[in-house]
Amino acid sequence: MALLLLVSAGALLYVRSNSSNFLNLYKIEINRVENEIREAGEEGYIPDISRYETITGVYRFEGDSDELSEGSHNSDAAWNGFFDTTQNYHISDINGNLYRIEYSIDLSKERNNLFRASIAVIAVVFAAVALFLIYIYMTIIRTFARISDYPAQLSKGNLTIPLSEEKNKYFGQFLWGLDMLREKLEEEKKKNLELQKEKNVFLLSLSHDMKTPISAIKLYAAAIKKNLYRDEDKLHEVGEKIESNAEEIEKYVARIISSSGDEFLDLSVKEDEFYLSEAINPIKEYYQDKLKPLGTEFTIESFSDILLRSDKDRLIEVMQNIFENAIKYGDGGYIRMSFADEEDARLITISNSGCTLPENEAEHIFESFYRGSNVGSRPGSGLGLYISRKLIQKMGGEIFSEITGGEMRITLVLHKLG
Repeated sequence: MALLLLVSAGALLYVRSNSSNFLNLYKIEINRVENEIREAGEEGYIPDISRYETITGVYRFEGDSDELSEGSHNSDAAWNGFFDTTQNYHISDINGNLYRIEYSIDLSKERNNLFRASIAVIAVVFAAVALFLIYIYMTIIRTFARISDYPAQLSKGNLTIPLSEEKNKYFGQFLWGLDMLREKLEEEKKKNLELQKEKNVFLLSLSHDMKTPISAIKLYAAAIKKNLYRDEDKLHEVGEKIESNAEEIEKYVARIISSSGDEFLDLSVKEDEFYLSEAINPIKEYYQDKLKPLGTEFTIESFSDILLRSDKDRLIEVMQNIFENAIKYGDGGYIRMSFADEEDARLITISNSGCTLPENEAEHIFESFYRGSNVGSRPGSGLGLYISRKLIQKMGGEIFSEITGGEMRITLVLHKLG
């Protein structure tokens, strides 16, 4: 577009330059006439003006040229005719003679040429602008209008209509990505429906199976309530049957918990190679800023960098869970990170002051939905450390805790690469 405007402006300047050259043509031709007379050297020589475009006449003054300075011939007809002001002319003194060289300038043609050129340039500019706007509409606006409602449709779950890929450099990749997202969401939707169906069948089956032991327990309880079993041995036998049925119910409940416990948690990990510092540095930057206003002493011990084969983002997530627990359940005195090596493993220990959890509860903090006796009114789900243990184990590592003298220590065991 800019190039087209430059070309149009150049064309207009070229036309104007040609017009200016034409206006100066009469001066050039006057010089040529003067040179021709001068070179001829003949008394009273008059050149052939048919060869000139702007010269209309050449006349020699027949009077005495010395009288011109005296101004005494103002009434003479020849004198007055020679200096007729109704014509365009130029007076030249050549070889001691005065010549009147008349010329004409027809500007109408050049004005028309300049006007037509200006109109042409303006038309080209308007056409270029129109083409540019059409291009913008075809490549961007029309495509954007077509896809503007697509994200809203995806959010509503309308996933069956594919979005064709637009073959242009602006939206091709974007539309392809949207359609891939649609396919992914549609696949997840189908998968969730299947899982939901299987879960419903599973729960219906378990609930049916649980009815038998529950009914038996209710019957035995009613019989005991009515004193139908007076014999001690019989009461003992009924008690054993109630216990057996209760254990059977516990097994069903355990199956329900085990089948649904991890289903709602995203515990996937990816295997990648990275240096330990790539995971530690983001933790250091984030918690330095977060803990400084709280007045908590925060230190990270110096360590030698090692290469790990694991999931960097998941490792950062695990350390964040531990730090958040340290902030929530510690006294704000200090939080420290230290390192140690043991055979082919790197140990990372995060410790905090002010732990009020009893030492005998340390082994339970990684259990799902477990909340220690020191939680008080603090909010939480009891899943943070449970998720951390699951993730570390999936990455081939381990995690354990220790409480000593009011200090909580949680240690991550990461295996070195190679």
